[in-house]
Amino acid sequence: MHTIASTRQGKVRGRVRNGVAAYLGIPYAAPPFGDRRFGAPAPAEPWEGVRDALEFGPTAPQRPYRSPLDQLIPTLDVPGDGCLNLNVWTPEGGDGGRPVMVWIHGGSLRNGSTALPLYDGSAFARDGVVLVSVNYRLGVEGFGVFPDAPDNRGLLDQIAALRWVRDNIAAFGGDPDHVTVFGESAGAISIAALTTSPHAQGQFRRAILQSGPPHTVPRGEGARAVRSMAKELGVPATAEAFAAVDRGRLLDVQDTVVGGADPTGGGPGFHIVVDDDVVPADPAPTSVDLLLGANREEYRLWFVPTGTVERISGLTLRLALLKFRTPGRVARLYRASRPGARPGEILGEMATDMLLRGPLNRLADSRLRASTPQAPSAGSIPETASAAAFDAISPDAFGSAPQAPRTFVYEFAWRSPVMDLGACHALEIGFVFDTLRSSEELTGTDAPQPLADAMHRAWVSFATTGDPGWAEWSARRPVMVFDDPDSGVVFAPRDEELRAWL
Repeated sequence: MHTIASTRQGKVRGRVRNGVAAYLGIPYAAPPFGDRRFGAPAPAEPWEGVRDALEFGPTAPQRPYRSPLDQLIPTLDVPGDGCLNLNVWTPEGGDGGRPVMVWIHGGSLRNGSTALPLYDGSAFARDGVVLVSVNYRLGVEGFGVFPDAPDNRGLLDQIAALRWVRDNIAAFGGDPDHVTVFGESAGAISIAALTTSPHAQGQFRRAILQSGPPHTVPRGEGARAVRSMAKELGVPATAEAFAAVDRGRLLDVQDTVVGGADPTGGGPGFHIVVDDDVVPADPAPTSVDLLLGANREEYRLWFVPTGTVERISGLTLRLALLKFRTPGRVARLYRASRPGARPGEILGEMATDMLLRGPLNRLADSRLRASTPQAPSAGSIPETASAAAFDAISPDAFGSAPQAPRTFVYEFAWRSPVMDLGACHALEIGFVFDTLRSSEELTGTDAPQPLADAMHRAWVSFATTGDPGWAEWSARRPVMVFDDPDSGVVFAPRDEELRAWL
């Protein structure tokens, strides 16, 4: 069955299945090609009649992940120029004013698309949320730094999509004043920048950062990938010169230069840069509520399938610690708490904490209320407790504090049996979206549905009420640990190791 909604650009035809209306491939900006290539996003052109929104729109130009990651994280290529498109899933019928969630996918700012079945928004719509997923420019076209083009073009695309949501989402039953943005990895890093960008202020009231901390670099550092690509191509490092290169050739050289980089191993890549416009050098503190967290063994996605965890010897570990000027006391602390761990596992754990979990904790700390509530006395709460037990504590135990943006922290700890990936990077996405059947490359065929129910419910609750179901961040450092068979709040997990990096 088909259904029709009206946007400011024209009418779109979607499809209804099982009580959920899906509108796919709606343009939110003009195709960024021809004269618009390497430029800021331009408004989408209006159309006459009713436009079919029944299939996913074109994806941003990209190359697949390198082996063996291509077996775990698929790449879908939908050809066409109009890659600045989005998808909407919404409950069929009923009143408007529903909460809205906007998904920004990850992929190191050079991979990914909303066409992956993993990101199907039907479960969110089933549970009363209008779900929007956004495609944006990737790689050198979205995040290459040039002297003759706007910086952070992919981020500008995301802002254009948020403005489209503000202007049009009521036609799909959503409340434009009740928007939560959420994303994973590079998507979360993008959202961290959006929370402080003056261009995105007022576009959303809540944000969820999954396995992606705030991270920006100076323009000079951000331009490294473009300089390396220009050398390979034999052209000047300008947008004008790059626009004249065949797109296939450009993607091949991009893959040569940055295809082997990963968040833990470093190497040239694409970054959000400080441009003092979209991304200010001295941003004001964000006023939105935050839910943020990471997976317990993030590093294993890159270290295990490639065999890196096996290849790292004790000597390699020592050299890596010297390279990153890691204090000896930190290394000894990680070794002592993991007596049976291999050198590669110790290095992976340290890299995860240094690059991801630590920065996320520091972000949460920076948002602690100006008047910190008095914590319950030591011993009144065990070091581990269920969410229900924590909620049973009288609010009076914490005293009173002025209203301020709230922060909630989680950790995903369930271990995948696939290739010994454990609780690796990206594993939680299928649980959040309640799309486990579409995430079997990472989760296997027997992932626990009750854990997906719990995690999906928490995300819906946060978007709907601002409360995911556990205590907000405080001096007690409560972390909701999602695991199977038991999930619950843990206070200050591995705090000694995380504080060692300060």
